[in-house]
Amino acid sequence: MICQECEEREATLHLRQVINGQKTEIHVCEVCAKEKGYKMYPDEGYSLHHLLSGLFNYDSQQKKNQNASFQESTELQCPQCKLTFSEFKRYGKFGCKQCYKTFSERLDPVFRRVHSGNSLHQGKIPKRKGGDMHIKKQLKSYRAKLQQLVEAEEFEEAAKVRDIIKEMERDLQEKEAGDDS
Repeated sequence: MICQECEEREATLHLRQVINGQKTEIHVCEVCAKEKGYKMYPDEGYSLHHLLSGLFNYDSQQKKNQNASFQESTELQCPQCKLTFSEFKRYGKFGCKQCYKTFSERLDPVFRRVHSGNSLHQGKIPKRKGGDMHIKKQLKSYRAKLQQLVEAEEFEEAAKVRDIIKEMERDLQEKEAGDDS
């Protein structure tokens, strides 16, 4: 594909923007991308470090917006390994498991950005290999539902959920017995 700007070189940057359902596509070469300001990353490439530092700099804007007279007297530091949050942002690695607890308040916004609004990573269960895991996860949710129903004294509905749980457990045991043979 040829560059839409110079119409001379091969287009290497392809941008797609969707605003209110209207899709716009731009195809430009490396030179035109730099001239037009489309290319914002360094010439040596965009590394994992650049990605992480971009994610962890969420609080830099907040600090800029704060009153200049307010100064944080001590930087947040892990009590176990003495790693500071600014060192963590620079290296992109924690020093110990205590760091997760120490910096948790500052990590939640980052996790939400990475996980599309969620602060917990649930992961995915492969369909082909994780059949039992799907059933066990479903059983867990049914047991929680059963507990809620019993506490709410909705015994008829609880009996139905109990029967579903028993049947699922039976199917799971049969499946596991069939896999062993």
